Amino acid sequence: MESYAGDMSYHHGDLRRALLAAAAESIAEEGPAALSLRDLARRAGVSHAAPAHHFGDKRGLLTALAAEGFDLLAAALRETRAATGSFLELGVTYVRFATTHRAHFEVMWRPDLYHAEDPALLAARDRSSAALYSGVADLPDGQAGADVRETGLAAWSLAHGFATLWLSGALPDMPELPDEAARAVLRHLTPAG
Repeated sequence: MESYAGDMSYHHGDLRRALLAAAAESIAEEGPAALSLRDLARRAGVSHAAPAHHFGDKRGLLTALAAEGFDLLAAALRETRAATGSFLELGVTYVRFATTHRAHFEVMWRPDLYHAEDPALLAARDRSSAALYSGVADLPDGQAGADVRETGLAAWSLAHGFATLWLSGALPDMPELPDEAARAVLRHLTPAG
């Protein structure tokens, strides 16, 4: 679960960042449907007009949060690829991202909540996709199969499904941290990695 240090009230500095952090905290606690700009302003300790000034409306705020999530995911995937070169570990990183950035994850895959054609969001989603699919390109000859895109989609579906099951509590008797469980599951269905 996402954690933000202590008092969420905004004093000075990056108001946009403070509002996004407050939104992530609220969504992690209550889900995206319960988020309101008025509550967000209260959490951040700013006027009720401040969120609307920065994001326009709730959809604008969730667009920014989704874009931030795609960029955070892309960075985590690139870091894992550089450190391990392992396709398997990219899947584990994806699951770890979902469980440690739950609010972002819940919004990112819900285009009904945000402005799906926003240029900044599309660019962030493309960076995330490129980081995810780059691992497929790294597989030794023949392991990606005839269609690299299809192999990437299959691996993404598996990691995303595992993360979603984990977050919903549908996997009983699992360890507190999903990394090892995800690694064991992904190991069965991904090329050696």
